Amino acid sequence: MYDYDLLVVGSANADLVISVERRPGAGETVLGSDLAVHPGGKGANQAVAAARLGARTALLARVGDDAHGRLLLDSQQAAGVDTVGVLVGGAPTGVALITVDPSGDNSIVVSPGANGRLTPADVRAAGSLFHASRVVSAQLEIPLETVVEVVRNLAPDSRFVLNPSPPRPLPPEVLAACDPLIVNEHEARVILGESRVGDRPEDWARILLAKGPRSVVVTLGAEGALVADPDGVVRVPSVKVAAVDTTGAGDAFTAALAWRLGAGSGLAEAAGYAARVGAAAVTRRGAQESFPTAEEVDAL
Repeated sequence: MYDYDLLVVGSANADLVISVERRPGAGETVLGSDLAVHPGGKGANQAVAAARLGARTALLARVGDDAHGRLLLDSQQAAGVDTVGVLVGGAPTGVALITVDPSGDNSIVVSPGANGRLTPADVRAAGSLFHASRVVSAQLEIPLETVVEVVRNLAPDSRFVLNPSPPRPLPPEVLAACDPLIVNEHEARVILGESRVGDRPEDWARILLAKGPRSVVVTLGAEGALVADPDGVVRVPSVKVAAVDTTGAGDAFTAALAWRLGAGSGLAEAAGYAARVGAAAVTRRGAQESFPTAEEVDAL
C-alpha cells in the first residue's frame, strides 16, 4: 500500500509578479503594477495542485532559511502537502521574476537559489519517500544530475512523469523512464532540435516517442493536448475559458495527469482531466492560488 499518490521532486520559488500593458523589448523600460509575491516554483506548484485535487502528496525540495522559504512551507502545508522532504538552508530561496500582459501570457526569469543545491545525495537520503509513492514527478528547475538520481531511486512499480522545463537535452536513462514525457510546443522544439520534422505536433510526438519515452504528452494551450504511446497518437480537447493568467497552468496540468495515471486512468482520459484542471487554473491570477479543487473541475 502506498502512503502517497504522488511524490514531486523539484523546485520551490517565490514568484515576484508584475502586470504590464506589454512586455519590454531589449533595452526598453515599461511601467507595471505593484509587485505581488506568491509561492511558486514548478515542483511546489505541482505538489499544491495535486493536493488541492485530493491526492496524497509529498514534496522533495530545498528552500532557504528566509521569509520566502517560510512562505513556501506555509503554502504547502495549507494545501495538505507532506513537507517532510523539504530541506531548509544552503542558499537563499529561489526566485522567479514574472511579467504578465493583458492577454494572460507571461515571461519568466528564474534565479534557482536553493533549488540548485538539491543534490543526488538528497535524493538518496529520501529513499523511503520514493518507496512510499505510487507516482514520482520531476521537472528541470533542479540540477539534471539530481533528476538522473531520481530515476535511479524509483520503486520497482512506481511511475515516473517528467516535464523537462526549462528544456535541455536529456540522457537516454531519463528518457527511457518517462511515462509520460510532458512537453509544450517550445519544449518539444528544443528537445527535438535538428530531428524536428514538420510543424504538426503529432509529428513531434511520434519523433519524441522514438527517442525512448514510454509515452509522450504535448500540451497545446487552449487547444488542449495530444498523447502518444505505442498504440498511436490521440488529440485531447480542452475547455474554452477566458484566460486571465497562464502562470502555473502547465504545472496544474502535469500534477493532475500524474495523479490520474496513478489512480488507474488511461493516458488520454488522464490528459482530458488534466486539460480541464489547466483551463480552470488560467481563469484566476497567480499560480498556486489559482489551482482548482476537484469539485471546481467537475463544475467546469
